[in-house]
Amino acid sequence: MRPFSTALGIAAVAAGLCIVEACGRDAAPAEQPFVVYNAASLTRPMRAVLDSFALRTGTRYAQESASSLELVRRLTELRSTPDVLALADPELFPTLLEPRFTTWHALFGRNRIVLAYTARSRFASEIDATNWWQILSRPGVQVGRSDPNADPSGYRTVLVWQLSARHYGVRDLEARMLRASPPRNIRPREADQVALLQAGELDYIWTYESLAALMGLPYVKLPDAVDLGAPADSAGYAQASTRVLGKRAGDTITVRGRPILFGVSVPRGAPHAAAADRFVAYLLSPEGRRILRRTHFDALDTPAFVGRSIPPLVAAAAERARAGPATP
Repeated sequence: MRPFSTALGIAAVAAGLCIVEACGRDAAPAEQPFVVYNAASLTRPMRAVLDSFALRTGTRYAQESASSLELVRRLTELRSTPDVLALADPELFPTLLEPRFTTWHALFGRNRIVLAYTARSRFASEIDATNWWQILSRPGVQVGRSDPNADPSGYRTVLVWQLSARHYGVRDLEARMLRASPPRNIRPREADQVALLQAGELDYIWTYESLAALMGLPYVKLPDAVDLGAPADSAGYAQASTRVLGKRAGDTITVRGRPILFGVSVPRGAPHAAAADRFVAYLLSPEGRRILRRTHFDALDTPAFVGRSIPPLVAAAAERARAGPATP
């Protein structure tokens, strides 16, 4: 068995889960690229749209992928302002970024939490939606999850456990899952776990359905009442809550269960705001949504806006999206 760090490095490079790159070969060499910060789980989908945008416009870009809370802290603590910011939890915009760093965001995608594994995972032939917590509690089973204080997938996993305890009538389910995924199996980003799973260091990981599908991983689909993927179950999701680190050291904020959505914005003071507006407009367009869906990302048929001072170009793109739904 390879060390965690070695296995992660090999598989992460192969999977391309977190990169920093500049693209747009047709652009003038002197032109500075516009910078996109995106949640690690959005790396592949966002890169696909960025590549298409660069090919169409000759615009150069630089993509940086990290956990959503890490990206937020780059803005709030390091004062590092990107041109585009795409997060795995849109509630982070009003909670941690508005009004100083952003004034609006667009909702553009949705997801759900699943339990992914591989053919060589322990008890892979037995696990299903009726017994998963029993399988994960067995001795020797290695379960991974992301850090709730760094990644929305991490705190959403905890919320799923709480909802599952009620749904299945297993009062100590959350405690069992905490024991099954000890600190040594926690990683800063949800996407980091995929590499460890593929390397055989982990048997199961809590992840997004889009990422499991993108990487060709089998997964357990949980009931709608617990997986945070069904808007019709919003009232039930809201019964679950947990606390994570806030804006400053020692601060915490409460996060509650709600359907999983993804949000994007152009921060205030973006160095290349015009290029950023054009890209976000393209991301929200029917063509942008088709590209996202080809990467197994569930783009919303109709983007929705929250906040004020929405760039006219971006707002116009959303209006066109309402008039012409995208198809795969």
